[in-house]
Amino acid sequence: MNKENIKKLISLIIEGSGDNHTRDGLKGTPERVANLYEELFSGYKKDINDVVNNSLFNTTLDDMIVVKNIEFSSICEHEMTPFFGMVNLGYIPNKKIIGLSKIPKIIEIFSKRLQVQENLTNQISTALDSIISPHGLGVVVEARHTCSIMRGDNFSSSNLITSSMHGSFRSNLKTRQEFLSHIEKNIL
Repeated sequence: MNKENIKKLISLIIEGSGDNHTRDGLKGTPERVANLYEELFSGYKKDINDVVNNSLFNTTLDDMIVVKNIEFSSICEHEMTPFFGMVNLGYIPNKKIIGLSKIPKIIEIFSKRLQVQENLTNQISTALDSIISPHGLGVVVEARHTCSIMRGDNFSSSNLITSSMHGSFRSNLKTRQEFLSHIEKNIL
């Protein structure tokens, strides 16, 4: 990422909006935004294999594993505004499981890029399916999009829900329903 180019562009945006990028309140804004963008787009620099890093474990378990309410934030590739929400996922192991802490890190790789929610959901599920090769896998993402809150028709109370199912989660209605019932419940 070229932070100097971003700083110049932010200065131009401030000037283009009719303000002065050198006034007291805005003096450091271009640099702060460049640092922010470096963090927001850090997923481009990360490799899934480095993240997984020997965190696959053999198992004889064949019951569903569900991880709920994994928070994420991303930047919409259409409007460059934030969207944020929760990822819920479940899988039925096929001789291996992945370390719990690796799942949010995989989500972060894809969410810390310019993105649309529909692709984000599919990228997470496809990556996990290829890494752990489970009997079945489901990913459901629910998010709020600031572009719909701040612009146009102002759909401020609406959320977008996307899902991606693999294996038995796609082919077996009972398995899919079990997964969906798990993510609907608030057990804690």
